[in-house]
Amino acid sequence: MTATRVIDGKAASASVLAEVSAKVAGLARPPGLAVILVGEDPASQVYVRNKARQTLACGLRSFEYRLPAATSQAELLARIAALNADPAVDGILVQLPLPPGLDPAGVLAEIDRGKDVDGFHVVNAGRLATGQRGLVPCTPLGCLYLLRQTLGNLSGRHAVVLGRSNIVGKPMAQLLLGADCTVTIAHSRSRDLPAITRGAEILVAAVGRPEMVRGDWIAPGATVIDVGINRIPHGEGGSVLVGDVAFAEALGVAGAITPVPGGVGPMTIAMLLANTVAAYEARLA
Repeated sequence: MTATRVIDGKAASASVLAEVSAKVAGLARPPGLAVILVGEDPASQVYVRNKARQTLACGLRSFEYRLPAATSQAELLARIAALNADPAVDGILVQLPLPPGLDPAGVLAEIDRGKDVDGFHVVNAGRLATGQRGLVPCTPLGCLYLLRQTLGNLSGRHAVVLGRSNIVGKPMAQLLLGADCTVTIAHSRSRDLPAITRGAEILVAAVGRPEMVRGDWIAPGATVIDVGINRIPHGEGGSVLVGDVAFAEALGVAGAITPVPGGVGPMTIAMLLANTVAAYEARLA
């Protein structure tokens, strides 16, 4: 039986945030992060609140815009255009998901690519795919940070990315390729997923299905990064957060694994703030 190391995302994010704070303290002005929240989605409201708190704690300026669910595409794009032109704003984030009737792709395309701290603009995606410098999606960037902290040099390792979304799966694969891993992307249409994942030294699970990855899907000693955040019923009228990996089954098999919560989640906000500082510095270059 393997002694599994539980990767502490909170401690890793604290280290990143300390670096951000130190860098901000030496800048001519605090970088500014603008967050737009459309509608009343409860999970999004909590996430935006946490972002604002961490932004201010690190010495950055926080600009928050809460718009009603009935906001039109034209109104939302007008808000983005104003932030694109605002010299005090270095990063712009539109909280997803958007209410029905709004086109996320059309919205994200209008964010100044130099202020696209989520890394979702097609130009930034293209830069990542072609090995050029650009702003990288925060969650995959946080995953890469945790992997390097855990394993050191990733060169030559076989990584399997389970999921092919534009937000996590595809950019994660690109980052791992950039780290000289051999990368397999698997998804819901892949044949014999357990056999594929059992071949991984590094397994990144990002499918959004509660505890889909069972313990016998994991190679002994593999490092598992669980990106999933799924709320499932628990007890009488209660609920609990679980990942895409059956955590209890993975213990004793994986060499290291991120928990849910407390693993990848804290890294996303930390990398968002790091991206905002990077965007500020790039605008001055």
